[in-house]
Amino acid sequence: MPPAFDHAFTRTAAVLVVAALVGALALVLRQPLIVGFIGAGILVGPVGLDWVSGGEEFALLAELGIAVLLFLVGLKLDPKLVRSTGAVALATGLGQVFLTAILGFGLALALGFTWLPAAYLALALTFSSTIIVVKLLSDKRELEDLHGRIAVGVLIVQDIVVVVALIAVASLGGAGAAVEGSVASSMLGTALRAVAFVGAVLFVMRFVMPSLLGRLAKSRELLLLASITWAVGLAAAGKSLGFSGEVGAFLAGFTLAGTPYREAIASRLVSLRDFLLLFFFLKLGAELELGQAAELLWPAAVLSVFVLIGHPVIVLLIMGAMGYRARTGFLAGLTMAQISEFSLILVALGAEVGHVDSGVVGLVTAVALVTIALSTYLILNSGALYQRLAPHLALFERKHLTRAEAADSQSDAVPHTVVFGLGRHGQGVVLSLQQEGRRVLGVDIDPDAIRWAKENRVDVLFGDAGEPEIASSLPIEHIQWVISAIPHVEESLALVHGLRAAGYRGQIAATARGHRDAALLEKAGVNLVLSPHLVAADRLLERMRASAGAGAN
Repeated sequence: MPPAFDHAFTRTAAVLVVAALVGALALVLRQPLIVGFIGAGILVGPVGLDWVSGGEEFALLAELGIAVLLFLVGLKLDPKLVRSTGAVALATGLGQVFLTAILGFGLALALGFTWLPAAYLALALTFSSTIIVVKLLSDKRELEDLHGRIAVGVLIVQDIVVVVALIAVASLGGAGAAVEGSVASSMLGTALRAVAFVGAVLFVMRFVMPSLLGRLAKSRELLLLASITWAVGLAAAGKSLGFSGEVGAFLAGFTLAGTPYREAIASRLVSLRDFLLLFFFLKLGAELELGQAAELLWPAAVLSVFVLIGHPVIVLLIMGAMGYRARTGFLAGLTMAQISEFSLILVALGAEVGHVDSGVVGLVTAVALVTIALSTYLILNSGALYQRLAPHLALFERKHLTRAEAADSQSDAVPHTVVFGLGRHGQGVVLSLQQEGRRVLGVDIDPDAIRWAKENRVDVLFGDAGEPEIASSLPIEHIQWVISAIPHVEESLALVHGLRAAGYRGQIAATARGHRDAALLEKAGVNLVLSPHLVAADRLLERMRASAGAGAN
């Protein structure tokens, strides 16, 4: 290691430079950054440049990254969203988890692993990557397609299962406890602590969070800080009670999932999550023991083929049995053809408590690299793949399709119109649209406006029109109109650019305070310019003329 790298700050800066360069190469190769970051960890680790010895200096940042990741997973579990995924997501998700785990366990035993490492391998092979799948489907504009909605629903089910698995691993503790036969008492104690912990969290969720968030939301910076504090605080509480920190972070996110501030918090934390997870993947790559690479080649190849082929086939079988077309089942199944970042977290936790050795961690990491890399190309070219394989997929399809498949149309829950800005003008627009029977979603950053929306039973989202990320939180494929009732033309222009960049092709209306604002909005491509002040002035002049004419008579 160069003498200049004796300083931790200099060493970290150099590692970040390597991560950025390798990440850029991954993008050129159309690969997710996870692949690049693990590769960068190998490069700067003991088997490479030896800038990071074992990755221990990144441990705290890596742990914070995992906590933020689980917090965001919990944050996305809006009860309404969970219900809307329907029976197909639940049946496909649970069926895929069960069948993959059973087959994976048998395959691991056949490869010579004992039952405990085989169980970890089976679970690790079960989960698919939410981050990668959602990103790729979003880039392809397929999140709102039927197969995209089902895939997201299945991933939600998988995320819930992986949290349960993390709780089980943490509660079992070290391998010695299992040998001594104290598992039952350990599980009982953990269950009692879990009931008390979850009860306290639900109490805070029900009676404290709604009013507290309303006050904190007056400052966006304070809302973000409070959210991170809540996530890290519950993660620490979970660890002190004998759970993993991930469980506490997940519960922290779930307590905020039903609030209108969910999307605003999530959009601000995504970048922080990605940055902190960089250190987890760097640490993982730095800790890989490539001396075992020759021994891992055969099992890694076998398990990778199982994931790449087995996941899609299992999903296709389940969805076909439920009455979905082969195309829908194939496209949804293809999104599952990789293992998840949670798979890496699970085996890392297993190694930490002594259930598995570094060889299992290295094997799962190798499978993750192979399946993530190859499945990216499969998902990006899913349409062409289906065209080639369509003649052979008919046997997976029932003659009578489900109602959802036959219709393949948007859900009634999708809003027809989104109104940004719930001031006096925006409130009037919303109420008028509701009277016409249109389903409306309001968006505002003012807590008072959020309260008004709730009182008037208007679906509402806490968000800032000026933020580019706001468009990604909307079902833009099915929205017919976006109306900006915001009086500031700069924010409306930022909203227009954000919507168009996100691929929105519907109609946009925006409010102008004068002729200059109207000209700017029209130039930006707004379909309808609303000028309430000019209209009011024209009506005033008309009434003045009418009054003057009546007086003259």
